[in-house]
Amino acid sequence: MPADLQIVFDCFPELSPEQRQKLVGFTELIIDWNQKINLIARTDIENLPLRHILHSLAIAKVIQFTSKTSILDVGTGGGFPGIPLAILYPDCRLHLIDSIGKKVKVVQDCIEKLNLQNTTAEQTRAENVDRQFDFIVARAVTQLPKFMDWIQKKVKRSSYNEIPNGVLYLKGGDLSEEFASIKEKPTIYPIQNFFKENEFQEKHVIHIPVKK
Repeated sequence: MPADLQIVFDCFPELSPEQRQKLVGFTELIIDWNQKINLIARTDIENLPLRHILHSLAIAKVIQFTSKTSILDVGTGGGFPGIPLAILYPDCRLHLIDSIGKKVKVVQDCIEKLNLQNTTAEQTRAENVDRQFDFIVARAVTQLPKFMDWIQKKVKRSSYNEIPNGVLYLKGGDLSEEFASIKEKPTIYPIQNFFKENEFQEKHVIHIPVKK
């Protein structure tokens, strides 16, 4: 195994052998691509399972997506959080976008080699996406007020998951100023409630329901 994914497997014991193998394959692909394209700081590549894969899957501790839920991953970079979520939820539909073409090329390669038939990737900006989704996910791509402007009218109004449709945003630190600048009412889920590692101190999954 190229990196120690046991920490991920311990936190998600329900993973099937196929899902575990796909996470191993994804890790191998990211390590290989990272030699050519700087997706993750090279000094940090040994922390890929904890800081990138497990961090992405914190969203799955907030919500268990129902079958056929549609998810847009904005600013996916090397496929985070979209590809780990796609592996965990094969019955959901995910669309991963990034404005940087070489990163989208990496993601498309991972999707093809991992045979993720529920996942697509595209080089574009969120503002230019002309479809609606149940949820929009991202990892701290910008400040929340700007992000909420980007994704206006891109969330479906009718919900059938356990929490209302909207944004699931991975971000850390003091967010009170950003919250004060958006009209929506967010709910904060501290990641240390799910994973005890010190890495996740002051890191959160933020759920922002779409305005009805």
